[in-house]
Amino acid sequence: MPAEPPEDVDYSASLSQETSLESSETIYPEKGIFNIEATSTVGSLDSGLEAGKPQGKDGNIVDWDGPDDPQNPMNWSDARKWVVIGLISLSSFNVSMVSTVFAPGVPDVLREFNVHNSSISSLMISVYVMGSAIGPLILTPLTEVSGRLPMTHAANVLFAMAAIVCATSVNVTMLIVARLIMGVASSVPVTVGGGFVADMMPMEKRGAAMTVWTVGPLGGMVTGPIFGGFMVQNIGWRWTIWLEAILGGIVVIASLIFLRETYAPTILQRKAVRLQKETGCCFKTKFDTGEPLSRLIWVSITRPIKFLCLSPIVLIVSLYSSVTYSYMYILFTTFTSVFEGVYGFTPGQAGLGYLGLGLGFCFGQITVGYYSDRYLKKQEKRYGTMKPEDRLPPLVLGCALVPIGLFWYGWTAEYKLHWIIPISGTFFIGAGIYYVHLVTQVYLIDSYTLYAASAVSAELALRCIFGATIPLAAEPLYDALGLGWGNSLLGFIALVFAPSSVFLLKYGERIRTNPKFRPRMT
Repeated sequence: MPAEPPEDVDYSASLSQETSLESSETIYPEKGIFNIEATSTVGSLDSGLEAGKPQGKDGNIVDWDGPDDPQNPMNWSDARKWVVIGLISLSSFNVSMVSTVFAPGVPDVLREFNVHNSSISSLMISVYVMGSAIGPLILTPLTEVSGRLPMTHAANVLFAMAAIVCATSVNVTMLIVARLIMGVASSVPVTVGGGFVADMMPMEKRGAAMTVWTVGPLGGMVTGPIFGGFMVQNIGWRWTIWLEAILGGIVVIASLIFLRETYAPTILQRKAVRLQKETGCCFKTKFDTGEPLSRLIWVSITRPIKFLCLSPIVLIVSLYSSVTYSYMYILFTTFTSVFEGVYGFTPGQAGLGYLGLGLGFCFGQITVGYYSDRYLKKQEKRYGTMKPEDRLPPLVLGCALVPIGLFWYGWTAEYKLHWIIPISGTFFIGAGIYYVHLVTQVYLIDSYTLYAASAVSAELALRCIFGATIPLAAEPLYDALGLGWGNSLLGFIALVFAPSSVFLLKYGERIRTNPKFRPRMT
């Protein structure tokens, strides 16, 4: 089991960097083995191995077999990297679609189980998001102890099994509990995706990789209601969940076949164990701190909380990301009633109301994907270095687009203008949300590369808490203020948070590099 790496270690560094240790002696370079604090009593590798004793006081340090080691995920072929990213994106698409594909079927569920409490209808949707808030605080951080792969496989299997239980539910309680478990399992692929990208992609290629990966989680949320509306109308609400179970089974099989471990401390730990079995000597990785497993697990589980409480950078980006995320779920949970009630859409037609958000996401993907890595390389040419804050300019635009879209959508729906006009307003909301979510996630990954999964988990946990609770107030809000002033209130709140993007752009680097605001992660 790999130990927690020391803080601020760049595990993608080449082997040649290790030669800066003046007291180290390279004793087996072709296998990436180093002997630290070597003494004069050590004559050669062969004599040490024959004696069956560890070389030096602290044993042999296992590292990559040079800068071009094919085992290093940074050196994998592009095809292999994109297969991994594609699978994680597909898994994220599936688990994200669950949160919305089921929404059009809620009225049918209430009728089938003879439930007349309107709060139950909101709970059936939001309980999934509640589960998504639990997972990032418990499951995802453990990937920085066990590696990315074991937890990813376990979560995929748990999700598929819970989907089968949900689809065969005989009462509301069974359905709600199953959706809660699905939510917990769904948090792993959604949050660990950033970790996979950080493991394989250098900084200058990370923006494009994150853009491709985020097609899954955001695309699933938008396409879900479109599929769900027509499925509920033609074959029943249960098939919206059977679809998830089938896709979940495909993801499980494909992941078992094609996914490989990418987390460097885990890969090197396995190498150290293998060499120890082969030679009988004591080997350790450069990430090994000697801490017991129980301590490592506790540190990993508490790390997202440390990020939120002790790092202003993580807290600021998580708060605004959470606000926009909750707005997205407000729209998801009210679109059906708005377009059926105001415009007389059928359930299938109401699903098409989500196209505005979806096109906004696509626009955000194309523009940010094109801009992000190119701007980073331009900054490197100009200043000789790249920094995470170079990712932030699109965030400023996103913070402006969200309130513009809310005002547009709210007042055009209030005055019952042609349905294409409010849907056009949601295009700007979708583009703004995509800018906020993608930019903040890539920013966190670039800022805390080794702990990318925990940093993204911290953001996602807060996002899911907002997404599970604030939409519960959507119907009362619209009943009290109407669609115009109700969405305007949300827009004004978004405007209050908007200056935080400019603040990060100007002062983010100073705060991020200040030792006072760098919580100890080990």
